[in-house]
Amino acid sequence: MTLEELNKIKKEKEELVLVRKLVAEQGEKLATKTGYRKQVLVCGGTGCTSSGSKKVIDALDKALKENGIDKEILVVRTGCFGLCALGPIMIVYPEGAFYSQATPEGVERIVKEHLKEGNIVKELLYEKTVHEDGSIISLSETNFYKKQLRVALRNCGVIDPEQIEEYIAMDGYQALAKVLGTMTPDDVIRTLEESGLRGRGGGGFPTGKKWSFAKASQGEEKYVCCNADEGDPGAFMDRSILEGDPQCIIEAMTIAGYTIGAHKGFVYIRAEYPIAVQRLQIAIDQARAYGFLGENILDSGFDFDIEIRLGAGAFVCGEETALMTSIEGNRGEPRPRPPFPAVKGLFGKPTVLNNVETYANIPQIILRGSDWFASMGTATSKGTKVFAIGGKITNVGLVEIPMGTTLREIVEEIGGGIPNGKKFKAAQTGGPSGGCIPALHIDTPIDYDNLIALGSMMGSGGMIILDEDTCMVDIAKFYLEFTVDESCGKCTSCRVGTRRLLQFLEKITSGKGEVEDLEKIEELAQHMTTSSLCALGQTAPNPVLSTMNYFKDEYIAHIQDKTCPAGVCKALMRYEIIPAACKGCTLCSRNCPVGAINGTVKKPHVIDQDKCIKCGLCLKNCKFNAIYTK
Repeated sequence: MTLEELNKIKKEKEELVLVRKLVAEQGEKLATKTGYRKQVLVCGGTGCTSSGSKKVIDALDKALKENGIDKEILVVRTGCFGLCALGPIMIVYPEGAFYSQATPEGVERIVKEHLKEGNIVKELLYEKTVHEDGSIISLSETNFYKKQLRVALRNCGVIDPEQIEEYIAMDGYQALAKVLGTMTPDDVIRTLEESGLRGRGGGGFPTGKKWSFAKASQGEEKYVCCNADEGDPGAFMDRSILEGDPQCIIEAMTIAGYTIGAHKGFVYIRAEYPIAVQRLQIAIDQARAYGFLGENILDSGFDFDIEIRLGAGAFVCGEETALMTSIEGNRGEPRPRPPFPAVKGLFGKPTVLNNVETYANIPQIILRGSDWFASMGTATSKGTKVFAIGGKITNVGLVEIPMGTTLREIVEEIGGGIPNGKKFKAAQTGGPSGGCIPALHIDTPIDYDNLIALGSMMGSGGMIILDEDTCMVDIAKFYLEFTVDESCGKCTSCRVGTRRLLQFLEKITSGKGEVEDLEKIEELAQHMTTSSLCALGQTAPNPVLSTMNYFKDEYIAHIQDKTCPAGVCKALMRYEIIPAACKGCTLCSRNCPVGAINGTVKKPHVIDQDKCIKCGLCLKNCKFNAIYTK
């Protein structure tokens, strides 16, 4: 592949893809000369696939043939559009008609009425993309997309991730051509340092500085690694990038190889990501076939290749030294640092390791320049950040926002607010290593330093929204249960410490806690933070400490009052019958599995608290609202 051949492919394919991008971003109505009357993009990411997008695509192909227009309509299976709660998603261009929660039955109408006859089926559209007068608005005008700025996700939901030509049409491999043709390794490092890009995998270490350390390390053999093993509960940012734009990771890793002097790269990805693994392998094969991997890339004399290594799902393998140990074929356990991987990493050689989202930013920084990237974000946190928003939020999905966007903007505007009229209580960020940000700080600009100051952290980008019905002690216990299961057990402070912390929380949520336990938790957390071998143990107390800091009244209620204010912890719940409201229908007693409800017909019943197992069937079956919990 030469630069001339690269630009020829770009010219041939860019109009096909720009129709989708410009309509989505600017609402431009474009006359297309691509050879197709319309293009239909269906989300093929994991979220929409689990909602039935494959059946939608099969129904679409069948209906197009039956209506005799299959040669006129291009069907593209893309990556994630972001609005996961609305899947399966189908968008028709050049109109930009956004059909949500598509079904095979609905597809038949869309093909006949819209694709064949030209009449948009408005009742099947995502309601936020339709003006009051019935006209279609661009996705960028909806609240979900309005404040987003897609850099790492720029091609997700836009291109066919299994067609390298579509990636090339969107300036793909232009950054690699620029680096190999006009830049020295020091130029690349300088550009990254001036951009302010920090690692998006959790710690936020400056990327340019990491690469400079690896370049300066002596050794004929070096490696480039990509961490695609995101294990935080609720996180799916890296998976979505690999499913929607895998070529950008290949391009960035190749740039990293040139910069530090490495000729081999490994992508460590969890086996539970079958779609991402499949698309990444297709992308690697296509990149090799086009000469972007292998020998003498773009006639530069530089050689580089990439292999995939599958992880078994161990959370600890998200830690860099444990990940490299696993690639080497050993049990994934962390190693003491220093020496750091930039000096002694994979197979004992100097290694650069970044996560997927970090790499996804690099081609655009090379092409657009460090000033462009540094113009976004805050003083210490440049660029954008991708978050996977889940929990008690209307718009569950994937968002990319400029650093410095407030939590309120994410929750109330982009996220669409809390469902069912409930109040926002907290946002949990950083996964098991992070903490909870209470409603008191909802106007905090989100960046690395602000989150740490609040007792949380950025992490890889999981953000779980919690409402007023959430028990914060139970949330802390949930994350401790996770870290207990995921601790590799190599160091005592983590192996024993996490289990001991969990025992304290189990004691508190079962109504047996003592005030002194809170002091013991803080003391134990301090020991774990200073003596654990890796970040898993060092940060495991964070969910507990942050909830104790902001919601100590809930801990006190569990301990002193033996009640769970949110009514979540079963051991502290009591089911009571209101005598004046009870009609004596006996429905509750007949459904009680342990015979804990006594009473006669047409007389108020009573719950025997010693027998009650708090299953909730009495509450569920009562037709007169006579049973309540306290």
